[in-house]
Amino acid sequence: MSETILLFPRPLARYAGRLLLLPLLPHQSPSKPLPAEIWSIIFSLALSTDASEGPYTNRLSWCVSLMLVCKCFQEMASPLLYSNIKIRTVSCLDQFTSRLYTADQKWDSIRRIPYSTPGRWVQIFDLSKIAATLDSRQAFAVDSLLTKLFPLMPFLEKLSLPSALPLSRRAFTSLINRDGNSNLRALSGICYDVSFSSAVSTEEDPSVQLLQTCHNLERLEITGNAINPVDLDSFPDGLEVIQVPSSTVRLDLPHLHSITLLSMPSSSLMYALLNTSLPHLRALSITPYDDIPFPGAFASRFLDIHGKSLWTLSFFTPKSWPTRLHPSPCTLFHTCPNLRHLSLECPLPVLVLPDATNSPQVILPLQIISIPRPKEDFWRTLERLLPSLPSLKIVRMRDVRWLRRGMNNHAQEAGVQGEMRDWRRRLARKGIRLLDGDWKETP
Repeated sequence: MSETILLFPRPLARYAGRLLLLPLLPHQSPSKPLPAEIWSIIFSLALSTDASEGPYTNRLSWCVSLMLVCKCFQEMASPLLYSNIKIRTVSCLDQFTSRLYTADQKWDSIRRIPYSTPGRWVQIFDLSKIAATLDSRQAFAVDSLLTKLFPLMPFLEKLSLPSALPLSRRAFTSLINRDGNSNLRALSGICYDVSFSSAVSTEEDPSVQLLQTCHNLERLEITGNAINPVDLDSFPDGLEVIQVPSSTVRLDLPHLHSITLLSMPSSSLMYALLNTSLPHLRALSITPYDDIPFPGAFASRFLDIHGKSLWTLSFFTPKSWPTRLHPSPCTLFHTCPNLRHLSLECPLPVLVLPDATNSPQVILPLQIISIPRPKEDFWRTLERLLPSLPSLKIVRMRDVRWLRRGMNNHAQEAGVQGEMRDWRRRLARKGIRLLDGDWKETP
């Protein structure tokens, strides 16, 4: 029990007062500040939540707001600001390159980290929206800026380039010789020029040289800018482009699980991939050329070699003028027996089932099949395949959308909409859903 203490400030006075001594409040020790790593995690969670609910500009405004709070917040939010870069104009690319290049010139060898900031903070670099309206002068400026920019981002994990903008050999050389290519996880939008292909060795191809340095690559997307096979009859010299290289190198891509190869009938890059082990390949998007024999086109041979591990296969022909649609192979279920999702392109093939070995009827694990639009010929093919597809749950019309609510019954039953509704009724009896290009059922 605490003792009461009385104070007598005037002990000799006739009426001396007495004061009660009250104990002072204990001194509160200051709270320990959160470590910078904890603040970084908090900021990352806040910005990732905001980015999922709104556009990229919201994330940018959040980063700027955090940097204006105090100097400490600025140091912690700056890496988050530069971690995900999306550029849509040439002027912004020029400013960003100047910012990174100037900072790199001021970086000295006394620093503990050999790479300058903010370049080493960049993990995602997206330039896919910049090539909407670029003339030749702007395309050259972008290529020059990228040549200067690639070595300044050593910890880049995802690179997205405009597929309509081919890189020059000097830009490829800058990308190949930079530090940190082993950090790359995704490469998309790479435009493959026919001049890269070599009939001597695949190692002379700049894109093959790039893949030789990307051992941890998981996603690869390349769009060809080569000679259209329809023109080979008119240009006999073009046959030299599609000759099989006399020697090839084996790439080391153990983590690659998704590949997109569009508008590329043949190339030294595809030949290198044909001779590469891809144990984790699960998804492939490719332009079909089944009417062109090997070595004129490598698509069918690619499926023969790597098809057994595929879960998702998509045939797609980019729209151009004039557009020539090539057939897809009919033996897809022979070469790709483990497919879960199959997306076909016109002209739709007459698919053939593989021969059953241990059972009277072959069973396939296919769950989703996508076609551009309903065709009566393909319905007969699908009806014949249904007994072997017990796991099929969805049939999707990739290029068609359901009519919005409010349209009258005559409009909903006319044309393609009427065919889709007829398919929906037929498939519903078998427990299969019919979806449109937006993955929606009938409104």
